[in-house]
Amino acid sequence: MSAAAGEDGELSPAEARLAMMEIANMISVPMALTAVIRLGVPSKLWAGGANAPLTAADLLPPGHPDPSVLERLLRLLASRGVFSEHNPTGGEDSRRFALTGVGRTLVPSGPSGASFADYVVQHHQDALVRAWPRLLDAVLDPSGPEPFARANNGVPAYAYYGQDKEANEVMLRAMTGVSEPFMEALLLDGGRGLFEGVRTLVDVGGSSGACLEMIMRRVPTIREGINFDLPDVVAAAPPISGVRHVGGDMFKSIPSGDAIFMKWVLTTWTNEECTAILSNCHNALPAGGKLIACEPVVPDTTDGSTRTRALLENDIFVMATYRTQGRERSEEEFRQLGLATGFTSFRAIYLDPFYAVLEYTK
Repeated sequence: MSAAAGEDGELSPAEARLAMMEIANMISVPMALTAVIRLGVPSKLWAGGANAPLTAADLLPPGHPDPSVLERLLRLLASRGVFSEHNPTGGEDSRRFALTGVGRTLVPSGPSGASFADYVVQHHQDALVRAWPRLLDAVLDPSGPEPFARANNGVPAYAYYGQDKEANEVMLRAMTGVSEPFMEALLLDGGRGLFEGVRTLVDVGGSSGACLEMIMRRVPTIREGINFDLPDVVAAAPPISGVRHVGGDMFKSIPSGDAIFMKWVLTTWTNEECTAILSNCHNALPAGGKLIACEPVVPDTTDGSTRTRALLENDIFVMATYRTQGRERSEEEFRQLGLATGFTSFRAIYLDPFYAVLEYTK
């Protein structure tokens, strides 16, 4: 606590003004981060694991007229923990930067070559950024089009990805970059018993089938995988040994299997739409079959922790981009959705700071 704060923990008026100044200018952080990613700064610093501190001039093409512009971005991001700053001689020209643990999430660590850098870039494409000034409309007219559609000539986000190949590729890499470390955690010890007895596994919204392939590689008792997504999505999916790519509409029906897996699907839909999806999952499972859904789960109480902020910020991203009434939910809200659609038991497993594993049993 600052010395200027009162005994009850309240900020002084001057500190309160400073805090609001920080909030008002916070857009500088993700936009600066997007810029340095597009400039290739994280990969240049990492350089195969070297992570040697470099100056802004080192990170730009030779003869750049003013490296101080990049240095200003790097200093801001150093203040947010993305870079560490090294200034051994104390002179301005010697200010050097390296990646912190947070910054290292921007360099690939998995087999796909994707990282959280793709996630950052995906979130800050022009079409998505245009949605944010329309957030007020989501509050005033929550049943109307979401801000993304309002800002992009009525085109919803999923339709936009479908018609813009480059944007879709960025989105898929972003999802891969986020998914790989989570899937590694999920699949420790052969999937932590979640897939015990499963011979046929259906991945709903599985896109390219990458997550399904990871599961089948780690859980050899699964003999068949069904990668289920929209027909145009699975048409572009690569061949995977043991996997059938099946096109369809999860709001109409879902292929049968011993268990169903889905990741970050329910969050983008309304309660009514989630009920339809879960009902179709229930219909597709045998008695005792399981739905394993991996979703962000918001805490019941609000605090200033990094986890709570990340979850609540993502909730508003969903509101702005995908559906105004799509939302992150609490553990109890997810429980009630499952019970309402016929599942007899539910448990939540917290093995990742962002995703929870929700196990529904028929």
